[in-house]
Amino acid sequence: MPAPLHAQAPAGPPAIPVVVSAAERGPVPLEITANGNVVAEATVSVRSRVDGQIQKLHVQEGQRVERGQVLFTLDSRMAQALLAQQEAQLARDKALALRARSDATRYTALRGEGFAAAQRYEQAQADAAAAEANVKAGEALISQTRLTLDYATIRAELDGRLGALPITEGNLVRAGESTPLATITQTDPIQVQFSVPERWLPEIKEAMRQGEPPVTAHPPGDRHPPVRGSLVFVDSQVDTTSGTVQLKARFPNPDNALWPGQYVNVVLVPRVEPDALSVPVQAVQTGSEGSRYVYVVDAESRARRRAVTMRRVVGGRAVLEAEIAAGDKVVIEGTQLLSDGARVAERPGRATPPRPPQS
Repeated sequence: MPAPLHAQAPAGPPAIPVVVSAAERGPVPLEITANGNVVAEATVSVRSRVDGQIQKLHVQEGQRVERGQVLFTLDSRMAQALLAQQEAQLARDKALALRARSDATRYTALRGEGFAAAQRYEQAQADAAAAEANVKAGEALISQTRLTLDYATIRAELDGRLGALPITEGNLVRAGESTPLATITQTDPIQVQFSVPERWLPEIKEAMRQGEPPVTAHPPGDRHPPVRGSLVFVDSQVDTTSGTVQLKARFPNPDNALWPGQYVNVVLVPRVEPDALSVPVQAVQTGSEGSRYVYVVDAESRARRRAVTMRRVVGGRAVLEAEIAAGDKVVIEGTQLLSDGARVAERPGRATPPRPPQS
């Protein structure tokens, strides 16, 4: 006969509904995050090398210019008139030099035949040499004046973007003035300057020995993808006041995604760990005295508490040191109701975060 109802054993506690996700092993990048500032790789202050009045302004404020592009034209009529005068003087000096050379040649022949005195011969040679020197002096003056004419056309010395133009057409400028006519800032490529704690220095030096480790920069609030570049500079000393080392990364910037002086979030990837154990970061719980643990669901649908050491978080996944195998189910929702050995019932949950992209 079946046992009476009051004699049956009491039912166990109901299974606790949880959401689980599988632990994974695979390549995970080591990411070093920092805050940085965008700095121009080069900046040129445009100044005049000659005195003159600005005759023509060929550019506008904020315009992008290329190396060699004309920016300003100065009034050069005085230099052109001086050049014409010097060219005429040079023609005269060349004619005199030609006659002096002819005289020197003739007296050389007469001297050999004994018809010319030594004093007259020497005078002819000196006159020829003086005439040649006058020609060279005239040519040097013409080169100097042509250089002055060339300086009257002020050109860009590098590719970049113009800043404010404080001086307009009609103003008189002088060589060596303290106020520049314009400032050109190179924006492509561009650099980001940032600092990281000195504990990362061994990783960074090892990465630099193997090449230029990748770096990404992203302005806060910008909805575009991060800009990708590479690390190009590690400072030669650690800042003892802050315990940090200064770094610089170079980025191609054809679309001006980065702007000089801008604040950006930086991620440096010195290496990729080839076989890292990772779980969704919400699976990791904090116990007493800061200890970390996760709940793993075994084959009997029971939650087993496992101590873990969390090394870092990358792309929503925690990289762990733990006795957990790839494929083990870890609880990511419902942990607040669990205890070691509790029965669980898996239920559908939100999609787990995607694995971080590999560098």
